[in-house]
Amino acid sequence: MDKRPIGIFDSGVGGMTVLAQIKKYLPNEDLIYLGDTKNFPYGDKSKETIIKLSTKCIEFLIRQKVKMIIIACGTATSQSLEEVKKIYRLPIEGIIHPTVQDIKNSIKTEKLRIGVIATEGTIRSNKWQEELIRAMKEVEVINKACPLLAPMAEQGWTNNKVAKEAIKEYMKPFQNQKMDKLILGCTHYPLFCDLMKEELGNDVEIINTGEKIAKYLKEYLEKEEMENEEQHVGKSNYYLTDTECNFIEVASRLLKDETLETKIQKIDIE
Repeated sequence: MDKRPIGIFDSGVGGMTVLAQIKKYLPNEDLIYLGDTKNFPYGDKSKETIIKLSTKCIEFLIRQKVKMIIIACGTATSQSLEEVKKIYRLPIEGIIHPTVQDIKNSIKTEKLRIGVIATEGTIRSNKWQEELIRAMKEVEVINKACPLLAPMAEQGWTNNKVAKEAIKEYMKPFQNQKMDKLILGCTHYPLFCDLMKEELGNDVEIINTGEKIAKYLKEYLEKEEMENEEQHVGKSNYYLTDTECNFIEVASRLLKDETLETKIQKIDIE
């Protein structure tokens, strides 16, 4: 048993889609969420900058005495996970490996056609394709960078005319391709899931990485005997590096928590 909280960080509100799934799968765990809203977006930054920012986020969470850290950001996972694992002793995981392993364990054939949508930085890193091909030799991967979606999600533009037009354009490479699955390689993207389903239909399974990391986390904590007490009711603390943003409004709708604003603290990780 380990009563320490789990740390989660992202560049903005996208990681809250991961937090929501973790709260669902692990209601007994205390969570600490860090949104680096001051430095949003991560998707167009260099690898060196993302490693530096990830390190600062991790060090803040370590000071909160967390037992494990989840990088709830596709870009930070693809650019910095391997590097930060070399630096820190406590367990750190991102969204790519748990998602790929879950897909591998749930399929009957490796002959799949999988789409991946993510930020420019994530697609450029090629991490999703490498991991998918390593796990499933005959998989065909179709990548598509969708740079406008994360900023739109931060603004709360997830179901308006602009969002519908953007999703329609971004889904074009996957239409008429007999796709099996579409991985949402940025944690902001589940906020557009309904619009994607309208474009792709019900035959394409849309993969929410937040659900996959939550399932992985539950299994990992059980295996390592790091769960909190069963009778404990988990609580969440939220930290932002900049509160002059739309994070609170979007996150409040996502978590269905009208009191979220009172629970957020502004901090400096510099």
